[in-house]
Amino acid sequence: MSSENKQPVLPPQMPGDRRGFPLVFFLCISAVAIFMYFQSRQPPVNAVAYTDFLNLLNKNEITQVTIFDNSTIEWTLPVSSAKGDKPASFFRTVIPYHDPALLPALAAHSVRIAGGSGRSGLRHIVFELLPWFIMFTIFFLLMRNMQMPGRALNFGKSRARRYQEQGKKITFADVAGQMEAKAELQEVVEFLKKPQKFTEMGAKIPHGVLLVGMPGTGKTLMARAVAGEAGVAFFHMSGSDFVEMFVGVGASRVRDLFEQGRRHSPCIVFIDELDAVGRTRGAGYGGGHDEREQTLNQLLVEMDGFDSKEGSSVIVLAATNRADVLDPALLRPGRFDRQVAVALPDVKEREQILAAHIQKIKTADNVDLLRLARATPGMSGADISNLVNEAALLATRRGKESAAMNDFEDARDKILMGIARKTFVTSEKERRMTATHEAGHALLHYFLPNADPLHKVTIIPHGQALGMAVSLPEHDVYTHSRSWLEDRIVICYGGYAAERLFYSETSSGVKNDLEQATTLARKMVCEWGMAEDLGAISYGQEDEPIFLAREIARHKNYSEDTARRIDTAIRAIMDKSLERAAAILTAHKTQLETLASELLARETLDDNEVRSLLDIPVEGNTD
Repeated sequence: MSSENKQPVLPPQMPGDRRGFPLVFFLCISAVAIFMYFQSRQPPVNAVAYTDFLNLLNKNEITQVTIFDNSTIEWTLPVSSAKGDKPASFFRTVIPYHDPALLPALAAHSVRIAGGSGRSGLRHIVFELLPWFIMFTIFFLLMRNMQMPGRALNFGKSRARRYQEQGKKITFADVAGQMEAKAELQEVVEFLKKPQKFTEMGAKIPHGVLLVGMPGTGKTLMARAVAGEAGVAFFHMSGSDFVEMFVGVGASRVRDLFEQGRRHSPCIVFIDELDAVGRTRGAGYGGGHDEREQTLNQLLVEMDGFDSKEGSSVIVLAATNRADVLDPALLRPGRFDRQVAVALPDVKEREQILAAHIQKIKTADNVDLLRLARATPGMSGADISNLVNEAALLATRRGKESAAMNDFEDARDKILMGIARKTFVTSEKERRMTATHEAGHALLHYFLPNADPLHKVTIIPHGQALGMAVSLPEHDVYTHSRSWLEDRIVICYGGYAAERLFYSETSSGVKNDLEQATTLARKMVCEWGMAEDLGAISYGQEDEPIFLAREIARHKNYSEDTARRIDTAIRAIMDKSLERAAAILTAHKTQLETLASELLARETLDDNEVRSLLDIPVEGNTD
């Protein structure tokens, strides 16, 4: 999937708007802080009576004074007279009357005399009156700013961004795959282009369309493509933008958003992550009176009010990947009239998405898009975009001029299993056991009739795995037969059987294999009715917690005897699979040893290299 960079159109600046107010406010606060800082750094000034000053002068404890305007004297005590090792404090004495004997007395005691003018008054103004003046100015500017139209506590205004297409618009042609979703949304495009055609027939224009799909499937891109096809305005807002800590702000934003939509009719209002505001009511703290639920109530009211607004062709598109948690009132007809599933792409759609994204980078001639599409089942459009970008980054780090097929393969492995740890150091014995383990998995792909073809096998650690054997399905599969599941369990036991065959013991590296085998066997018995002696009955989900499973057994969903039969059936499937894996590997022990040795030497082998090494025909799967 591709997208164009579009710039949101900001609302026009209102007359008298003071966008510099935050800067003025910051400068004023900074000035107050600076004054208070320097004030705090000034030594404390203590007032001393004139009589006490004369007594200290007669005791020769004053060595320096500063006289301001013949009315105030500032002086200090010498450090030797201060208590402890603290520096001397400043003292201030007011001269109560004109004393002609003061200067001769200071000179007689050898006091150093300095003069000043207006120092005390200036300090009083700066440190006493100026902070109050600044605070009054800030209050005045704030009140003036609040009185401007549209600026009074701007919390209630919608934060929706209106996108204006510049150059090429995003249309359905820019959305790879999703043919069913595009066909269903084409009707919405017709509503926006020619609403009178439907109203003349007596049909009502749908109020809302809910896009439901996994993350990364392109729901936002699809919504913008609808606006581009119809040529109408597109307002984008996230569900979390409605909710604030102040009660009533979200509801106000909802009202403002729909008012903007009506002013720009026809248009599309797109709410991303609708579940952030549209969750079922009554589940939050504060019952039905919390801010989120009040916002949801207002959203329901606004969507009901479209019919009362003449000439307004506003369609609300919303996206979520959690439709199960939405309030039922949102999903009823008249609000979100329809749901459109935006599914994960199949193999053909993945190939189209790869072709769209691969045009943005330099690629080598050996890049096989169909093979890459087959190797990426379950990936969304965003995942594939990330895959292409990772391949370009890898090629750049390797000093290549274009991304080759091996760069895409390594990028896929990095995304799915973690980065390759080529510098990871293991002992030779552990490395050989890993090679034998992975060779056991890989070899079984060629001797099981229902197994998927092998893609590659490697002993290079990825993430937490010391090695891996990867299969490559020829096409996307959504259901599996019992024979495929049984062969898959046999492959899971390949590493376990190979280790036991060569070393007469197994390692802790079989942990994940045993978990996969047990999970598949339990689902075959409990969920898919594949146990012959238990019948086609479901006995509970695999992902139920242990305490819930115990409660199910306690309430007689099935008896203790049935529980024992379930355990027996699971054990029978797993024992049979292990025996098959051991029998096949024992019969082809020489090929297993050859494959393990080659893995030790080359670390990674693909399907063609394994076939050539073991002389297995291309048809494979020969028992």
